[in-house]
Amino acid sequence: MTLSVTNTLTGEREEFEPRADDDVLLYVCGLTVSDDAHLGHARLWMHADVMHRWLEHEGYDVHHVENFTDVNEKIAARIGDDELGDSEADVAEHFTGNVIRDMRGLNLKRAEVYPRVSEHVPQIIDLIETLIEKGYAYESNGSVYFDVSAFDDYGKLSNQKIEEMESQGPEDERREKRNPSDFALWKAGAVSPDDVAEHRPDELGPVHEPCGETWESPWGEGRPGWHIECSAMSMTHLDETIDIHVGGRDLVFPHHENEVAQSEAATGQTFARYWLHVGLLQTEGDKMSSSLGNFFYVNDALEEFGADVIRTFYLSTAYGSEQTFGEDAMAEAEERWDRLERAYDAALDALDGVDAYATVEDEAFRESVETVRTEFREAMNDDFNVREAMAALLELAGAVNRHLDGRERYDYRALREAVEAFEDLGGDVFGLSFGDAGEGGDVSVAEDLVELVLDVREAEREAGNYDRADELRDELAALGVEVQDSDDGPAFRFE
Repeated sequence: MTLSVTNTLTGEREEFEPRADDDVLLYVCGLTVSDDAHLGHARLWMHADVMHRWLEHEGYDVHHVENFTDVNEKIAARIGDDELGDSEADVAEHFTGNVIRDMRGLNLKRAEVYPRVSEHVPQIIDLIETLIEKGYAYESNGSVYFDVSAFDDYGKLSNQKIEEMESQGPEDERREKRNPSDFALWKAGAVSPDDVAEHRPDELGPVHEPCGETWESPWGEGRPGWHIECSAMSMTHLDETIDIHVGGRDLVFPHHENEVAQSEAATGQTFARYWLHVGLLQTEGDKMSSSLGNFFYVNDALEEFGADVIRTFYLSTAYGSEQTFGEDAMAEAEERWDRLERAYDAALDALDGVDAYATVEDEAFRESVETVRTEFREAMNDDFNVREAMAALLELAGAVNRHLDGRERYDYRALREAVEAFEDLGGDVFGLSFGDAGEGGDVSVAEDLVELVLDVREAEREAGNYDRADELRDELAALGVEVQDSDDGPAFRFE
């Protein structure tokens, strides 16, 4: 069975056929780094990660690009917040670092590159100039807008008609645009106090002057629009046409619709062959959202549940469906992960023990392991159906338990196949920490251990045992932990 996916562009289930036989170009709409990531963001990351892993499992060379939006009015609204810095760049860098920490903590495979808007302004300007030259965009009072009426296919992704669309952008933009549905490619000047006020925490007080980073352009000093960034970064690091574009379902319109329009208007080529949209994470009937205040930070969730339980939770629901976060759902995920881990550990112990024999044959067990692999592959090739694939993995746990229950001698070959299935399907594909399959692990545990060693080191220094303190620092360095001493105490980073 070959992989089929549900393509938002056509609304149909389609057989996946990449533009090149062995290569897949995968772009994931990343996070606007205006706050720490919450579990709603992580749901998108995890499903994109499993897609990446499954495509590699099936023999593709995956070129995965995921952006950081580090130029945005929401980021500018946090300027001056405690410990975040006094510039948009400082705030963005702080939260970008935290996002990377959370990604590693969730055991996500690394993307090929994580481009940032701020480092791609020249490419953005070049793309806007191309759109103006081709008659798809126009300048107005130092800003540049895309003319949706000039692009015949506008609305094809979201299945809307221009005359039925609401106006895009804030009120000040509407006076500058030819059509209410036109959208900004470049905005003149810095971020206005009104735009900041909408997102600024009350305790920081109002902003009375425009703020945020600006760049010189052919139309004057200003900032990139939101939508143009993904087109520029995708084409810079992948190609004019990519295979798969992944994003949250709430981004279909206007963000992804506008990506399609500006990209295809500029190149004359299909921008993305397959659009895969991840359903939202719900909590008490609403989507998990920073603006609604009903979110659970990823870092807090990692400390409370651990990466394996969080991933098991996400794997209980297919990517295209909405999912509800709550105590019962997490308790069920914890029970499932515990069941899988115990079965794996039991199989491994039996396999490496003296009671596993070459001449013992359990045909039912062997058939069960083979069936699990078949059902897992069929499920994953059925639009990345992780729910059914997880059900197959749980069946493997049951098969292991049935084989080990009440036996004195075990089937060595079948146990080896079961252990390899856990590590291959559950570890390499699902990113769970079976055997050595985990790539990132629980970063919070590692950080806690380093803090403990540093506490011991400080105690040694206070006692005058400087040689021992230096030894502890050198031992941490040998493990890839760089310690930096300052007047405020020691700090560290993983190299």
